[in-house]
Amino acid sequence: MLRINRVGYMAAALLSNPTLSSSFLGQRLSIRGNSRKITPCCLVSRSPRCAADASYEGSLTKFPRLNVWDPYKRLGISTDASEEEVWSARNFLLTQYAGHERSAESIEAAFEKLLMTSFKNRKKTKINLKTRLQKKVEESPPWVKNLLSFVEVPPTVIILRRLFLFGFMACWSVMNSAEAGPAFQVALSLAACIYFLNDKNKSLPRAAIIGFGALVVGWICGSFLVPLIPSTLLQPTWTLELLTSLVAYIFLFLACTFLK
Repeated sequence: MLRINRVGYMAAALLSNPTLSSSFLGQRLSIRGNSRKITPCCLVSRSPRCAADASYEGSLTKFPRLNVWDPYKRLGISTDASEEEVWSARNFLLTQYAGHERSAESIEAAFEKLLMTSFKNRKKTKINLKTRLQKKVEESPPWVKNLLSFVEVPPTVIILRRLFLFGFMACWSVMNSAEAGPAFQVALSLAACIYFLNDKNKSLPRAAIIGFGALVVGWICGSFLVPLIPSTLLQPTWTLELLTSLVAYIFLFLACTFLK
């Protein structure tokens, strides 16, 4: 009798509150009359990760020359291949075996090794060129050695600055050729040459001698070279004095720039 009363009590409680909670699988059961509804709970579950979720390279094409030591053979090129051929082989292989990490690393390693070898060879060639020039100078006659002892190569900036100055003088002389001769421009160029030489040697008499000597040699060479130019190539306003001064500007530039 007591058991019947307990069952009746539970049935009455169920009818009065038709929502039944259950902890099974994190779901809540709702019973309303004859309908049954399952509502998911806010329980978060994590599924275990499988090895298949990781990156898998077994299905990708593997570079067949992965462990070849020679970089030329690894890239499939000859030992006398040009730089363009090396780049082409590298790009082609990286495209063909894209996605396979070890293959890409092997191709890049061979490519970098060839680049370093090419750089060392270029550097060695430059050093050998300087050594050969020095050797030829040492083996030259004494008068050549004495002549080269008066020559030096300044920095590129100084060369460009002085080239611009004397080029400006030459253009000024050509533009002013119809009005007057180039005497004023030649005087300014001679003064600039002497100034640069004095700034280099710290000797005004030496600078003056070299400057006047360069002007005289340039004027004499111009006097012989200008008549050889066909008259059809010259403008009517270009006189012999003007063209000779252009040659003199060249000698003044060379003297103040490269002579000690």
